[in-house]
Amino acid sequence: MRRHIPLIAVSIFLCGCPRPAQYVRPGLPVPATWPAGAAGEAGTPGAPAPADLKWQEFFGDQRLRSTIELALANNRDLRMASLNSERVQALYRIQRAEQYPAVVASASGDVYRVPRTLSGADDETVAQFRVGVGVVSWELDLFGRVRSLKSRALEQYLASEQARAATQISLVAAVANTYLVLAADREILALSRESVNAQQAVYELIRQSRDIGIASDLEVRQAQTQVEAARVDVARYSGQVVLGEQALTLLVGASLAPETASSNLPDLGVLKDVAPGMPSDVLLRRPDILAAEHQLKAANANIGAARAAFFPRISLTAAAGIISSDLTNLFKPAAGTWDFNPQATIPIFDAGARQANYDAVRVERDMAVAAYEKAIQTAFNEASDALSLRTTLQAQQDAQQALVNALAETYRLSEIRYKSGIDSYLSVLIAQRALYNAQQSLIVVRLARLGNLVTLYKVLGGGV
Repeated sequence: MRRHIPLIAVSIFLCGCPRPAQYVRPGLPVPATWPAGAAGEAGTPGAPAPADLKWQEFFGDQRLRSTIELALANNRDLRMASLNSERVQALYRIQRAEQYPAVVASASGDVYRVPRTLSGADDETVAQFRVGVGVVSWELDLFGRVRSLKSRALEQYLASEQARAATQISLVAAVANTYLVLAADREILALSRESVNAQQAVYELIRQSRDIGIASDLEVRQAQTQVEAARVDVARYSGQVVLGEQALTLLVGASLAPETASSNLPDLGVLKDVAPGMPSDVLLRRPDILAAEHQLKAANANIGAARAAFFPRISLTAAAGIISSDLTNLFKPAAGTWDFNPQATIPIFDAGARQANYDAVRVERDMAVAAYEKAIQTAFNEASDALSLRTTLQAQQDAQQALVNALAETYRLSEIRYKSGIDSYLSVLIAQRALYNAQQSLIVVRLARLGNLVTLYKVLGGGV
């Protein structure tokens, strides 16, 4: 029976060892369905979820895809995120190596003189040569400290990977939006230049009519007013185009050819629609939310490491080799030697430092939970806004297109009545200006709808 007492004691001791804290995903701090008006009824049935759609498939415009590819290759923010992921991956490999013993080989020689005053005889020269292989201070992870630290490092690496993916999605969306804004500014600039040319031709015609006594000075000034107003728009949108080109160049991180961006907004068909009627848990696939969850898992694993600090740390140091006072006898069988040095460190009193550390990491875990839930709430709000706008923007574009068509017909009839002498030129100017403003607004609405699709792709966790 006494022979079994140590075995029973060791079994009880090991049964009392702490186990890694089990991770339980927090519940969604948002409703399971979208708010009214954001339920996503609009859209193409059967369309893929954004997370299943790579950006090369989402953007159909070849020039836009080329611009995005250039940005992914040159943007400094994305490069920093990628380098940070590589750094954290290396740190994980370092921590993972702590699970295994480090085996080292060594060779040493020591020759020294012992003076007569110490040896009691003639001066003596002592020599010692040693060659060996050993394990240096390998910790037996009985209580899960090393495993918990390895799990924490792994989750931090996975979080950095998701952070890199989130940076990439944000960059793709930023490049796409900047590209579309630049294309819209160029289209409005072209419309303004066409208006200047048309108004200038009308102005010259009315001025000549005034010179021969048909038109009045008032009509000349009215036509001149339209010309100058159109020139103001040309100057304003010329500046907007320059600013847009500079913003796109900064995002891309490289010089762009003048023809990089389109001169007109692309059709809506170049951007794929996203699936309607998705539940809100689709947000859990967003890279930033996945990164927050990995950070939460890392904080949870850190609790296991802090709890293991209450238990003994057992480490082993061992070596085997050969030793001799003469190099000629070093490799003989009788020169063999070994060394085994186990060590156990048992915490007794530390004035509450370990308990304080344990309390701190538990608070850090609670903070990570709050950060995770906040990320979900922010994502839910972003997605709800984008989904709510999708239907209204479609209706707004249809209404704006109908307004442009109606004003174009009004302008045509006003010109006919003016040329027939029924109305003054003022009615033509009013109709022409209203049509020009409506055409500008139509471009802005089309830009908003295209931008809304890009935003939906981003906030719903578009694929990389």
